[in-house]
Amino acid sequence: MKEQTEIGKLKEGRYVVIEDEPCKILAIATSKPGKHGAAKSRIDAMGIFDGVKRSIVQPVSAKTYVPIVERRSAQVISIAGDTVQLMDIKDFEMFEMNIGADKAATLEAGSEIPYISSLGKKKLDS
Repeated sequence: MKEQTEIGKLKEGRYVVIEDEPCKILAIATSKPGKHGAAKSRIDAMGIFDGVKRSIVQPVSAKTYVPIVERRSAQVISIAGDTVQLMDIKDFEMFEMNIGADKAATLEAGSEIPYISSLGKKKLDS
């Protein structure tokens, strides 16, 4: 899910959707309004799930989307190589997640782990 808001209301450390990817805002630079234009804002952000740096430049009054980022817990059901089968603690949804072999070695069946969910994507909360 995502909500709509104005560029001027965004703050560093919050989230924004850039190129259909939820991103955490690293820096915001706002320019003054010129003779023929409105104030513009440059937003530098890092993708939550892919780690790619992205930036956008838009007028302060323009609308953009803010993703709803949820921090949740899941119980480890089974571990097969670097794939872990998890069950959400609240709604009992079952899903699989690929994690590195080094992280998979530290997990054990029955334990609870935190994860992040936004726009249909999930990753372990580190």
